[in-house]
Amino acid sequence: MTERRAILSGSTFEEQIGYARAVVDGDWVHVSGTTGFDYPTMTISDSVVEQAEQCLHNIEAALAEAGCTFADVVRVRYLLPDREDFESCWPVLRRYFGDVRPAATMLVCGLADSRMKIEIEVYARRAAA
Repeated sequence: MTERRAILSGSTFEEQIGYARAVVDGDWVHVSGTTGFDYPTMTISDSVVEQAEQCLHNIEAALAEAGCTFADVVRVRYLLPDREDFESCWPVLRRYFGDVRPAATMLVCGLADSRMKIEIEVYARRAAA
């Protein structure tokens, strides 16, 4: 039987909507779409670049709890309401994923809160012990 467990970040959204920040299913780690909120304070920057950085800090914490790092990420999705904001995030994204080179997609779509300028979702595969 494979291990399946939920990882929670403390975001009020997880409680209100009914989801987990990440789910570990065997060797796979599915990290939910993660925004630039600082979850302990539930504050968010107006800067898309700062939001991207915070998204990745939030994802890093979920990956660590799952026993992974960014080196284990195989797939990433970037969701932005404004396509013009994406390029300004590239240096931050390259810092985290430039050596990893996961498969990636960027989608333009509405997000749940008008303050959100980027949401990032990743899938990782834990290395065999």
